[in-house]
Amino acid sequence: MNLALTTIEQGLIYSVLAMGVYFTYKILDIADLSVEGSFPFGALLFAKLVSSGVDPIIGTILTFIIGTLTGLLTSALFISLRIKALLAGILTMTMLYSINLRLNGKPNISLTDQKLIFDYLNTGNKYIDKLIILIIIVAISKFLIDKFLKTEAGYLLVATGDNESLVRSLGESSNKYKIMGLMISNGLVALSGALLAQTNKFADITMGVSIIVAALASIIIGDTIFRHRKLRGTTRAIIGAIIYRIIGTIALKIGLSPQDLRLINGLIVVVFIAYNNFYSAKFAGRFRRNTNA
Repeated sequence: MNLALTTIEQGLIYSVLAMGVYFTYKILDIADLSVEGSFPFGALLFAKLVSSGVDPIIGTILTFIIGTLTGLLTSALFISLRIKALLAGILTMTMLYSINLRLNGKPNISLTDQKLIFDYLNTGNKYIDKLIILIIIVAISKFLIDKFLKTEAGYLLVATGDNESLVRSLGESSNKYKIMGLMISNGLVALSGALLAQTNKFADITMGVSIIVAALASIIIGDTIFRHRKLRGTTRAIIGAIIYRIIGTIALKIGLSPQDLRLINGLIVVVFIAYNNFYSAKFAGRFRRNTNA
């Protein structure tokens, strides 16, 4: 039971990450690798805040707000300096490595003696405490994202990813919405890093390694399984993240080594992308045959 609760707990944390990457990968169609720097940035920043006496709730909120600045840095490189998005993300990730080291003066920090956001609830079962708090955070995040995407700015953000020319024809700057999307994305990724640090009770500079794969796997799994369901992208990302963590747990339970997890993560993404590609090709072929008939 504890293993099942831990798996769902990890899935909820990764769902915040997946909702963040959803902005860049699905909405803006931007390959943003800066998340591999902003994820540990969120963890180490939170550690710095609570160790300085900041309340964990305020520290968690501040981590999201300050985390958006990493997206601002990427957008400055991408838009202002006209560096390609992929390279801009890599540069941001590289620079954040040094910033992350400077935050606490060391690559990892323990949170064992610090008050954390989960300490505000005491049901007698620490797994249930974490689960309830995480469900609340994920629900609030999803609600706010969905609300935002229904606003005028949200519609224009989606339109920027679909058709920049349309946005410009309306007298709006598509770059403004790219900046907005990158900032929200990295803010959520940093928040996810802070939540993982509180769950594990430590923050480490290597926490972001291959984290983009986990985010993409969550999004792709959700989109593939619920292809024909009328679910919001955020809902698919949340469910996909939980399923992704369940797959990882099953892999460990059947005897695979933890050092094989990255290989498994990569294979999960490959399998689901390949399935989507073959499905799309088959659907397109069927459509052409029906049209010709």
